[in-house]
Amino acid sequence: MPESLERFCQLKRDIAEINVDPLQRGGVLTAEARAALLEWGDGYSVCDFCDGRLDHIKNPPIEDFVHTVLPGFLGTDEVRVTHGAREGKFAAMHALCEKGDWVVLDAHAHYTSVLAAERAGLNIEFAQSSKAPEYAVSADAYVQAIERAYEHKGNVSLAVLTYPDGNYGNIPPAREISDACHDYGVPLLLNAAYAVGRMPVSARDLGADIIVASGHKSMAASGPVGLIGASQEYAGPLFRLSANKKNKEVELLGCTVRGAPLITLMASFPAVVDRISRWPDEVDKARWFSAEMEEMGMVQQGDRPHSHDLMFFLAENLFQISQSAKKGRYFLYRDLKERGICGIKPGLTRQFKLSTFGLSREELQKVLAAFKDIIESHSQEASEARGVKGAKGAKGARGV
Repeated sequence: MPESLERFCQLKRDIAEINVDPLQRGGVLTAEARAALLEWGDGYSVCDFCDGRLDHIKNPPIEDFVHTVLPGFLGTDEVRVTHGAREGKFAAMHALCEKGDWVVLDAHAHYTSVLAAERAGLNIEFAQSSKAPEYAVSADAYVQAIERAYEHKGNVSLAVLTYPDGNYGNIPPAREISDACHDYGVPLLLNAAYAVGRMPVSARDLGADIIVASGHKSMAASGPVGLIGASQEYAGPLFRLSANKKNKEVELLGCTVRGAPLITLMASFPAVVDRISRWPDEVDKARWFSAEMEEMGMVQQGDRPHSHDLMFFLAENLFQISQSAKKGRYFLYRDLKERGICGIKPGLTRQFKLSTFGLSREELQKVLAAFKDIIESHSQEASEARGVKGAKGAKGARGV
């Protein structure tokens, strides 16, 4: 093997003991999924007994999983497996909208919602959020956005709601928003990438016509893998069959996930269902953690009382430390990593996101202790530096 290629072999992941990254907390594999990953790791491993349709495979029991188990789990009539929530959003936009139509997105929409709309040739109107510190999205905001689109003489063919949003972890009033959209004849797509697999979610109960989920973000699966579910009214156009390849669904480009990501999703599913039943404990834990962080001078943004594990903090005290710290704005990332904590993006001090999902209180106590130690140690350093500076100033004054 050429030496230039050896760098791609035996790759190691440099990660700390405790990871608080919101993107990763819900995607940590279960022991069952790790075992399945080894068994089914080959690219087309699930296709040993395929008759031409991924969701019709009986061994492993993909057909049962997709058509019997998942519709009840998501609260929809039909479900398919995708490569992720983003693929599901584009499929829905492409299936239900015409080029030049308008789609309404919430102010906290994931960037892929924007890209999916652009790729589908759609115009975008945003439902604005309230101002700091809540940043809340309301049904009235969707009504106003739809009305603005109508002012452009546009056809509003879809609305998308991020539930919860990936910025602040806010859980918007989905039922009120869906009712408002339906009053205008606009179907609602629920982007539940941070919800499905962590907390109870039913598209039917929330009034959503379509729902997308992320297996690698919130369902303890290796990526990329996701789900899309639809009510009977919209399943027809969304899952329409090809006129030429009669057993293939056009919007999904036929079969989607064909190997380890799907199998790990299935292997983790019993544990995922179990952990959803403990969601109230996750919420209590997040609120406790937030209160402890605020005791140290950081301020949680978003809705209160907070009802999700994803949290956004303003930290003016940490930003002030970064102005004089030797490591500058990277001090927090490096200091946390030295204490066995990772997941806060390098260079962030004044504001950052984190997640408490799946971490024990003992682990979160370590995180809190790390923040406290960092703040106190840098405060001590600053105090000592001021003392040295003052002493030098006094000595200079005596010498004059």
